[in-house]
Amino acid sequence: MKVDWGSLFWIFLIFSSLQPLLNRRAQEFRRLMAIRELEQKRGSRVILLIHRQESISFLGIPVSRYISIEDSEQVLRAIRLTPPNTPIDLILHTPGGLVLATEQIARALIRHPAKVTVFVPHYAMSGG
Repeated sequence: MKVDWGSLFWIFLIFSSLQPLLNRRAQEFRRLMAIRELEQKRGSRVILLIHRQESISFLGIPVSRYISIEDSEQVLRAIRLTPPNTPIDLILHTPGGLVLATEQIARALIRHPAKVTVFVPHYAMSGG
């Protein structure tokens, strides 16, 4: 049996390029399952607001995320879709962000009639 090294190289190259995507999908699936498990255990709606310093950088400066209007729109949508009698568990890990966005989230959580619990696993600075 003769081995075609060119074909093996291309198969290796394709597999190597797909590996990070497959790993990311598997991590997202595990995260989603952990969230669903926590929701079932506590009988609540879990909302995540997590920002972390990314491993990439721009001109040597690490890129970090913060609470933006887009984040507040997503969190507000999740709060609105939560039934009034369902408690909310907010998991917060952020360096802060825009005042308008954080105030919108805070007001929506205050208006939610059921219990609201905020978990801060590492830090919530500034607007967080």
